[in-house]
Amino acid sequence: MNLPFYIARRYLLAKKSQNAINIISGISIAGVAVGTMALITILSVFNGFDSIIKSLYNSFDPEIRITIVEGKTFDPGQYPFEKIEKHSSVAWYSEVLEENVLLRYGDRQHIATVKGVDDNFHHVTGIDSMIVDGDYSLWEKNRPKAVVGIGVAYHLAIGLNFLNPINIYVIKRQGNISMNPEQAISRKFIFPSGMFSIEQEINSRYLLVPLQFARELLRYSTEVSAIEISLKEGIDKSLAEQEIQDILGTGFLVKNRNEQNELFYRIMKAEKWAIFFILSFILIIASFNIIGSLTMLILDKQGDIDTLDSLGASASLIKRIFLIEGWLISLTGAFIGIILGSLISWLQQEYGIIKLTGSGSFIIDAYPVVFQFMDVVMVFFTVLGIGFLAAWLPVRYLSRQYRLKRA
Repeated sequence: MNLPFYIARRYLLAKKSQNAINIISGISIAGVAVGTMALITILSVFNGFDSIIKSLYNSFDPEIRITIVEGKTFDPGQYPFEKIEKHSSVAWYSEVLEENVLLRYGDRQHIATVKGVDDNFHHVTGIDSMIVDGDYSLWEKNRPKAVVGIGVAYHLAIGLNFLNPINIYVIKRQGNISMNPEQAISRKFIFPSGMFSIEQEINSRYLLVPLQFARELLRYSTEVSAIEISLKEGIDKSLAEQEIQDILGTGFLVKNRNEQNELFYRIMKAEKWAIFFILSFILIIASFNIIGSLTMLILDKQGDIDTLDSLGASASLIKRIFLIEGWLISLTGAFIGIILGSLISWLQQEYGIIKLTGSGSFIIDAYPVVFQFMDVVMVFFTVLGIGFLAAWLPVRYLSRQYRLKRA
């Protein structure tokens, strides 16, 4: 029989001589449970928002993006991109050409990025699933069409039923010195066919046009600014990325989605850790009740301590009793908090009980939740660590006052 555990369990469940001790113990358990529940619930909600944001970016960012190290554009025909296109891990292969331009629609102007894309682009990114008005159509009866971000459409007051075209202006790459500034500017116009909505920065920045149209506007023949690739399901993506990098060599950058938005994903990860540490600090404050509960329990059980000492119990055994008592309070609160937090997360995930409020339209109507088992493990061990410290401090301090010698 584990004597310290048996006695600690009896102390936890039995009625104390002072009713205040029972109340403080209950408050201690409730404080740990509420803190644990808050950690599980808020981390799950954060995971939900993280998943939503990543899915939005994944609708525009390819799984693999290849750019040249030096320069803005390159000719794929001069490099072994044929091997990349036929690689066993590549599902879709798309060429794109980007440049910053000035857009004018009626009396309004807006700085944006024109992105020329080929017919495979929507297979690589899934952009066609994010259309909110009109259609994802880059050609209509051999006439080029544009798909604009909803932010660009807002700034320019674009309507799909309007007859005005979008005028695109860009500085010529190779222009002669002239007294007439207009000769240094390349201009084309195009009519919109649809609008997409992904994320505010993307919505306010991009105008998608056919690759051929972009090359004519920018005075390119076969050049591209990037190659975007989607990979087949069930393959090792890290291995595929490394194999593509080995084929192209050090002259090209091969980036996956995390590397394309490295700063953004770092910020998201840092925010999650910040939330975790803030809530853990609140949990530490709540655990001060354990210190008070154990302090009063040691005072209340001084007679039991003297009896155990007379029976030959070592100081180490007596201290373990109260350490285990503190841990049992933390464990009880942790289990209750994990169960409640998991239940709340599941209910929100299944039924969307708590709705998003505020002005404007949202792509979801309730707070998103993604429950991750590793969050539960992390929270559980954090609570155990805090509970151990909360139990160790009063036992160490009071053991000196009541001559509980160190083991």
